[in-house]
Amino acid sequence: MDMGLEKLTNLVLEMASLSEKSVSTSIEAYSTGKNLSAEIKTWSDELGKMQDEVADLSIELLARYQPVASDLRFIQSSLEISYGFFRFGRYAYDIAEVLEMFGNLSDCDHSEVDITAKTTKEMIRMSIDAFAKRDVELAKNIGKLDDFVDEKYREHISKTLKDPSIGLKCALSATLVLRYLERISDHSAYIGDSVLYIVSGERNPMK
Repeated sequence: MDMGLEKLTNLVLEMASLSEKSVSTSIEAYSTGKNLSAEIKTWSDELGKMQDEVADLSIELLARYQPVASDLRFIQSSLEISYGFFRFGRYAYDIAEVLEMFGNLSDCDHSEVDITAKTTKEMIRMSIDAFAKRDVELAKNIGKLDDFVDEKYREHISKTLKDPSIGLKCALSATLVLRYLERISDHSAYIGDSVLYIVSGERNPMK
């Protein structure tokens, strides 16, 4: 049982590393105008395969050992967390595709995206560390940053509606990227909630 749980942990952490790299690369691609969608798509597909491995291993552990208490919570939460890391990869690919949809965005103001992306990447790192270290306090703090990302997305929508001088291409592309970042931040918060459940058997109240 212990070897299986260790293998499950390592597999989820591999997903964490690849998903973090995918998001960071997609944001860099958007900011610099590099088309890296093919590379990020490959990583996204790999994350999907790894999520299937997590599911297969989890089912095997449940069927073979019929775990209870903390072991059962860990296996259940690993399934949830692996889905979160998989979604990071999918949203990273969505961000990379924005360049293909809109073309050259070098004339657009990327400041809102850059600020939001910095916080989102911090949330990803916090969610990974919280899982690796079973850090409850770190897990709880992720939700506070989620509120910031949500607010930046709402502010952008409000600004876009009120300021007709913003070009349509710039406004729509930034809106899409900010929406994907907002979803990534949500999944980071969900991962934090899963870590809390692993350790204490409790969950944060959902917003």
